Amino acid sequence: MKNFRHQHQRPKKNTLVIGREAIIKALKERKQLERIYLQSNVHGPVIDEIKNLAATELVPINKVPVEKLNSFNVSNHEGCIAQISKIQYQDLQQIISFVVENGNVPLFVILDGVTDIRNIGAIARSAYSFGVQAIIIPDKGVGSLNEDAILTSAGALEKIAVCRVNSLMKAIDEMHLNGIKVIATEMTAEKLIKEVDFTEPCAIVMGGEEHGIYPALMKICDEKVKIPMPGDFESLNVSVATGVILYEALRQRGE
Repeated sequence: MKNFRHQHQRPKKNTLVIGREAIIKALKERKQLERIYLQSNVHGPVIDEIKNLAATELVPINKVPVEKLNSFNVSNHEGCIAQISKIQYQDLQQIISFVVENGNVPLFVILDGVTDIRNIGAIARSAYSFGVQAIIIPDKGVGSLNEDAILTSAGALEKIAVCRVNSLMKAIDEMHLNGIKVIATEMTAEKLIKEVDFTEPCAIVMGGEEHGIYPALMKICDEKVKIPMPGDFESLNVSVATGVILYEALRQRGE
């Protein structure tokens, strides 16, 4: 019997930036990079420059063994390979201003520690379908928005605004300054989703598959809500839960 299990495809060579100087040039030109794969035992001034530029441009760095780099089947990688992003990341404040100036009520989704790219793709698909204007992700601790994620999203990741930030705490502070309520999802919360006013400007925080929302992040959210579940099962998959909550937001907004 054939094995129909999904296989991750090796990125095409034209989606890669190969070698140290090429990556530095791409970073200085502010080319959108999804992430940089850096051999774990390489050091020196050039590597430090790559790290500093990557931090400025919010490009994640994955330290990997040389075998990982060799698996890309390219030569002369010099211990580092970058992958060009298929997503054009947007500035959070510019997106907030754009939404408000166009007469729309902000509805955003914040992903905290969601690492499974299939979940990210499914969340993007629901978000785009239910009227979310932007998805906010951290530059670290989130799954790569690669071709697999885009495929799972049915192309939604290429249509919805995605903001990559270096701190979700700062992103929430920025939303508060713009009058946007931030709602955390927690299965032990007392308030049900139907009791929340989603017609106001709001952002919904969805936690990762294993650890949920980071405690410090939870503390600065304005409300905590849960999905009513009459069964005795502990929780829903994060992408399913996101779809349920966003449908309630859509229902309340009458769209």
